[in-house]
Amino acid sequence: MALISDSSLLPGQLLARGVCRHLAGHGFAVVEEFVPERGKRVDVMALGAKGEIWVVECKSSRADFMSDGKWSGYLDWCDRYFWAVDDLFPTDLLPEGTGLIIADAYDAEILRMGPETKLSGARRNALIRRFAIHAARRLQAMRDPEALLDGRG
Repeated sequence: MALISDSSLLPGQLLARGVCRHLAGHGFAVVEEFVPERGKRVDVMALGAKGEIWVVECKSSRADFMSDGKWSGYLDWCDRYFWAVDDLFPTDLLPEGTGLIIADAYDAEILRMGPETKLSGARRNALIRRFAIHAARRLQAMRDPEALLDGRG
């Protein structure tokens, strides 16, 4: 399996990697660039052992944050919502009532827990199924990239 070098990743992807490592260390399964519904793509979706779903948006700069007008649409797709930024990011820009994670390419730390707003049972079940299918397809694509291209996946 080919490894991706740090130099080939964008700053937000490096933050996402650190966030994923941290959350995985706390028992979460994580998927980057997850699409909960058409037209939405979250940077990190995390699924906990009790079925809790967290969304983390990674912002690598002030300009990256300021250009994101879609984030509030992600609140309906998680139990907790977080921003992940590096230690130089001006965190006073981030909206109140959201979680805060400070991250780098290798790890992260949750500084402020996002408030919990429980998903409905039907939405949670649909998201968990979509998460499982997405993760399985991504793993299969790593092993057999042509399988998904020819309709077998």
